[in-house]
Amino acid sequence: MASLAGVTLAGCDSQASDTEDTKDVAHIRIAAAANMSDVLPPIIEAYQQRQAQADIAVTDIDVTYASSGKLYAQIEAGAPYDVFLSANQDFPAKLAATHVGTAPFSYTRGQLALYSITQPLGAPTANTVPALYRTTTPLKITLANGKLAPYGAAAAHYLQQASQGASLPKNVQTIQAENIGQAFQYTHSGSVDYGFVALSQLVATKTPKSAYTVLPVAGYPALLQDGIVLSDKPAAQGFARHLQSAEAQDILTRSGYLPVSDAQ
Repeated sequence: MASLAGVTLAGCDSQASDTEDTKDVAHIRIAAAANMSDVLPPIIEAYQQRQAQADIAVTDIDVTYASSGKLYAQIEAGAPYDVFLSANQDFPAKLAATHVGTAPFSYTRGQLALYSITQPLGAPTANTVPALYRTTTPLKITLANGKLAPYGAAAAHYLQQASQGASLPKNVQTIQAENIGQAFQYTHSGSVDYGFVALSQLVATKTPKSAYTVLPVAGYPALLQDGIVLSDKPAAQGFARHLQSAEAQDILTRSGYLPVSDAQ
């Protein structure tokens, strides 16, 4: 679990109970899709700085990053998260049906990119994927598990559209990653030749544009990302509002995401 601000432990004396209750309300746990691991920390930092400048209690925030499907399963099993930031709309919609009084909110739209550091002929292009179905060169490609990771499902859809009904040749091996973070690691380390990754990961790591191409958004379902508040803590509601603010949206845009309105 990535902790952006440590939890203050209350003492054992009789005067600690009120303080402990206050601290608990101002402490939230966020379950966030793996693609948010680079952009969420600066959003949280900006939020906490704004609270400090306004001379109000700074919210302690713990974040767990994983595939959206894995986090959804943890929440269904009773994991005590206060906010869930998914990489799709489906998982928050399912949780809304069981968490009375809460409604999902869209906070950003992701972009898919094709990335490679092993191919010597420059950046992959939108024509690279169709060419994979004709190549005789041994290659490895990776994408996240589409059942758990929305970015993986988008990549699988893009592959299917590009194949025009064909199957990948035996010399092209598909490596399934657990989530988009692992797909990026496989590609960034050179363990695979091509990887379907989130554009935000490439922006965060300052990857040269010669190593990737942003895939056309018309080639896969819109990667609209929804969040949902799962507890009645005011701090959770407060952070959800901040995530939809102009300040947070500007950080998301600069990090390779699209405005939600672009899908409408």
